[in-house]
Amino acid sequence: MSKMLTIFGGSGFVGRYITRRMAKAGWRVRVAVRRPNEALFVKTYGVVGQVEPVFCNIRDDASVAAVLTEADAVVNCVGILNETGKNRFDSVQGEGATRIARLASEAGITSMVQLSAIGADTESDSDYARTKAEGEAGVLRYMPAAMILRPSIIFGPEDQFFNRFAGMARSGPVVPVVGAETKFQPVYVDDVAQAAEKYLLGQAPGGIYELGGPEVKSFRALMEMMLQMIRRRRIVMSVPMFAGRIMGTGFDLLQTVSLGVIENKMITRDQVRNLARDSIVAPEARGFADLGITPTAMEAVLPDYLWRFRPEGQYATQIDSAENLKSD
Repeated sequence: MSKMLTIFGGSGFVGRYITRRMAKAGWRVRVAVRRPNEALFVKTYGVVGQVEPVFCNIRDDASVAAVLTEADAVVNCVGILNETGKNRFDSVQGEGATRIARLASEAGITSMVQLSAIGADTESDSDYARTKAEGEAGVLRYMPAAMILRPSIIFGPEDQFFNRFAGMARSGPVVPVVGAETKFQPVYVDDVAQAAEKYLLGQAPGGIYELGGPEVKSFRALMEMMLQMIRRRRIVMSVPMFAGRIMGTGFDLLQTVSLGVIENKMITRDQVRNLARDSIVAPEARGFADLGITPTAMEAVLPDYLWRFRPEGQYATQIDSAENLKSD
C-alpha cells in the first residue's frame, strides 16, 4: 500500500504545493485543516480518494491524534501573521507545532517537516519570530530527525506579498513601504515544496535549512521591480519605523475595539518589529545547495501572475506587438 502523509495546513499557500508534489509521488495525502469544505480543491491533485481534506484543530490533542492515524510522515505548514480570536502566536506556532510533534512521536512517526521562517529566535522581540523558534525547539524535542525549513519571503501565484502591493499600486499613486531598506531573499513556493519532498522521499537528511532565492534585494528594490513588471509608474514611499509603529498600534487597536470584526490586514506592531531585520540566508546555514536544488529567479515566475495588474491586463503582449509593427 502507498504511504500516507498528514499535512497540517495542506491547503494553504505552501501546503498545497507540498500536497501536490507528494500526490504526484504516489503518496496518499490527508490534508488537515480547520475548514475542509474550503479545501476541496486539493482532491484534484490526485486520483479519486488519494487526497482528502479532513477537519483538525491543532490546539486540541484528540483532534491532532485522530488525523495522525496510519500516517507515515507529517508536515506542519500552519502559521499566522496576525492574532485573531483564539488563534494566538503561542497557541498556534509554539504549542501547536510542539503538540503535532509530540503526538506524531507517540504514534510511531519518525519523519516530520516543520515550516518555520528566517529570523526565528527565542530572544526576538517579535512574537511571530519568537514562537516560530519555540515551535522549532518543540518539534526537535520529540522528532530529532525532523526537517526544519526557514524560508525568506515566499512568492508564487497565491502569495500575499507581491499580489498585495501590486493591488495597492493599481488603486493609488503611492506604494507605502515600512522598512524600505530591509533586505529580503525571495524564494519560489514550489522550491520550498521540493525541499520538503526530498526529505519525505528519503533523498535528504533532516536538520535546519534556510531557504532563499538567487537574489537579495531591499524592500524598496522589490517594489520597484514589481512596478516595472506591472507597467505602472508609482512613488515608493519609505515610511519611517516610528511611523510604522504608530500605524501598527492604531490598526491593532481598531481590531481590538471592534472585537475582531475589523481584522487588521494592513500592518501590525509585530510585523513592524520583523521589518526591522533582514530576511536573508546566513552564510553558514544549510540551504538549497545542500539539497541539490537550484532556486528559481523571480523574473521567471512573477510575470506569469502579476500581468493582471497591468493597465492592459492580459492584452499587454498583443499591444506591444502592435506597437512594434507600427514602428516598423
